[in-house]
Amino acid sequence: MFKRETGRPNLVKMDNAITTVYKAGDLLYANGSGALIPADSTSGDHYGIMVQDIATTDDLYATAGQLTFDKLAAGDLVRCDDVDGTLTAALEGTKMDLSNAESVNQAATSKNVVTLIKFISASEGIFMVNALVGVGNVAT
Repeated sequence: MFKRETGRPNLVKMDNAITTVYKAGDLLYANGSGALIPADSTSGDHYGIMVQDIATTDDLYATAGQLTFDKLAAGDLVRCDDVDGTLTAALEGTKMDLSNAESVNQAATSKNVVTLIKFISASEGIFMVNALVGVGNVAT
């Protein structure tokens, strides 16, 4: 799960993708139609962090509408407490990829989506999101 570590919350709204489940703490990016969806191992141009759950039983699951999320800006840092692989202090400064919307993949480095800024534990760290809309992007 991702959560803001630095910077001020910037709650904004954008279109949701229908029939999509969202979890608070998911990193988000836009699909080809411009609707926000949970990130995955191939995503780029991220927008921010989902602030609420949307389950299959919620109105926004089956209906077009707008999601509220915390929009990240250049320099904002995020904490991820779900890292696949093993973090060490020696990895600080290393760029890594995502496993999915809630996890960093310590061993994957082809997209360089995040940079480990501060080691917390073997499965938790403080990261900068390199691939933000308007800041930097990665090939998808």
